Amino acid sequence: MNLQGHTKLKIWLVLLVVFVLGTATGVALGGLYRSRASSERPEKAMHGFEKMRRELNLTDEQTKGVSAILDETRNEYRALHMELKPRFDEPRQKARARIRALLSAEQQQKFDAMVAQRDAQREEEQKPRR
Repeated sequence: MNLQGHTKLKIWLVLLVVFVLGTATGVALGGLYRSRASSERPEKAMHGFEKMRRELNLTDEQTKGVSAILDETRNEYRALHMELKPRFDEPRQKARARIRALLSAEQQQKFDAMVAQRDAQREEEQKPRR
């Protein structure tokens, strides 16, 4: 291979490494963000509700009404999430297929295991909470 061929190969390898590292970093940071947000969400929501109840001096009837509205809204958000989820899955699957095409058989097995683990985490994070 000539010098120009080696240079192009090195450039492609560097781009591939940058892409893979960027993807891994994005996945890791996204998982961290979601895990922290999901673990704090119930406490924050309850704290916010209690603060509203106290500061507005809600009656028992008002408290029940506000709670029902918030429950309905939470259910609407869940329904919207379920509606939009497939639209996020398609590009994710395309990217995974493209990445797998770049990997050796051994790397593909490791990648598949990583993907399965990440999918399991995502499913756990998206389970409804109360």
